[in-house]
Formats: sequence, C-alpha cells, structure tokens
Amino acid sequence: MTVRLRAHHLLCLLTYVGKGYSAAFIANYDGIAERLRRGEDILIVSGPDDICAPLLGEPEPHCLRESAAERDRLAARDVGKLLARPIRVGARLSLDTATLASMRTAFSAGLTREACQDCEWAGLCTTVAINTYRDTRV
Repeated sequence: MTVRLRAHHLLCLLTYVGKGYSAAFIANYDGIAERLRRGEDILIVSGPDDICAPLLGEPEPHCLRESAAERDRLAARDVGKLLARPIRVGARLSLDTATLASMRTAFSAGLTREACQDCEWAGLCTTVAINTYRDTRV
C-alpha cells in the first residue's frame, strides 16, 4: 500500500506525537504513522490526503484553504532541496532511517520551516524538535 500525503505533511509527520484536531483525527494519524514505520512508501498528492481525511466532513475544512496549498508549495520546495529531488504531485518516496534523520536535522535547524509559519501547531512542533523528537510516532 501507499500513503497519500500532501507536501507539507512531510514536515508535520516529523513531529507527530499523538496530538491533533479530534479523536478521529488522532486515530487516523496513528494508523498512518504505523504504516510509515512499517515502510510503506509515500505518494505526493495535491490537496487533501490520507491525514486530512477525518477533517473533510467539517463545514469548512482548513485543508481546502489556499493557506494549506501555499504550505504545500513551500514544503515541496524546501524538502526537495534537502533531498536533492523534486517533490511534486505524483512523486514517490520512502522514509528510511537516514532520510527521516536528515529531514529532522534540517527541521531542527530551521531549514525546512518556512511552510510552518502561521501554523497553529508550530509551537508544539518546535518543542518536539527541541526535545530531540522524543515520543514521535513516525
């Protein structure tokens, strides 16, 4: 199987510690984290992805807003530079140990955080990074 992710979720998964918008959101994200730990690959998609799924029933899900698309654009650019490959819709990648470590090092150094500006979770993600990604689920 393949996990469908929008580009900015490549950053979000680095600091996921089991917190989220609702119990359904967390349960879904925990399942995705487990799939990624088992080595499933990632397919980059445009718009709502597997992580967004529980939010799509809301009246105005934030995952459909232009701000989410802009986060995708910025994250794709920065992660693409880091991994030395284009991150665009249709790209596939896997999160082996070395790639995950490299992405976390860059995130901690602020090299891939432009997409995180104005995100309500930025403070939590900073705390997780400062605490050396302790208790992350991916």
